[in-house]
Amino acid sequence: MAISINSIQRRTQPKPPRITIFGVAGIGKTSFGASAPNPVFLQTEDGLSSIDAPSFGVLRTFEEILEAIGALAMEEHDYQTVVLDSLDWLEPQIAAYTAAQNQWANLETPGYGKGYVAALENWRLLFDGLNTLRDERAMTIIMIAHSKIVKFDAPDTEPYSRYVLKLHDRVTALVSEHSDIVGFANYRTIIAKTEAGFGKKVARGVGSGERLLHLEERPSFTAKQRYNVPDTIALDWPSLAAGIPYFNQQPHETSPITAIEQA
Repeated sequence: MAISINSIQRRTQPKPPRITIFGVAGIGKTSFGASAPNPVFLQTEDGLSSIDAPSFGVLRTFEEILEAIGALAMEEHDYQTVVLDSLDWLEPQIAAYTAAQNQWANLETPGYGKGYVAALENWRLLFDGLNTLRDERAMTIIMIAHSKIVKFDAPDTEPYSRYVLKLHDRVTALVSEHSDIVGFANYRTIIAKTEAGFGKKVARGVGSGERLLHLEERPSFTAKQRYNVPDTIALDWPSLAAGIPYFNQQPHETSPITAIEQA
């Protein structure tokens, strides 16, 4: 096709969002995915034991994940959201698939990180499939991951610890690039100080059980968004959907959290 000024387009219709949610164990990431509009799950782990939601069952290989995405792309259905649960259980499946493709024992076999670079191509294949569901079937994409704590060596401060996705660094960067939202789920933590005698005070974290979703990066965690959702909201679907243009034609209740004390 010849490129000319007439080829210029302006997109006015918002697309469904691509959302990655990661956070501490047991906070309700899977329940959050199940509360999205008419979801279907791509399970790499058995996290739906107490949640009634449609699923292909536990998909134990990357080939099965791709087949499930293909079925959602090609067959008739009314699902509006696809939930991949979880990315960190998918990572070894992609590693095994990549090693088999190249006749390696594992990703360490070729040395110098070449195996992990090769695996990124299969991650891109995954994202291409998910983008097809988004672009051609108007499906919201939700990807769930666990968190880990790493030491971060910032160039302008002393090293400090922060929460990140429980994935290889290269995969984390690719997931973030692919996502419109990367939200960190955690409980509200308030620092309380008590007297320890001799004029000293001891600080300790006090949890209220309130579940929060953070959408703006802070020193203690990674996060991002391409919308105007409040930086920190309650961990529930209506609070997030209220700030996403694709869902604005429908009313949603929102419960933004103000005056958040970051841990």
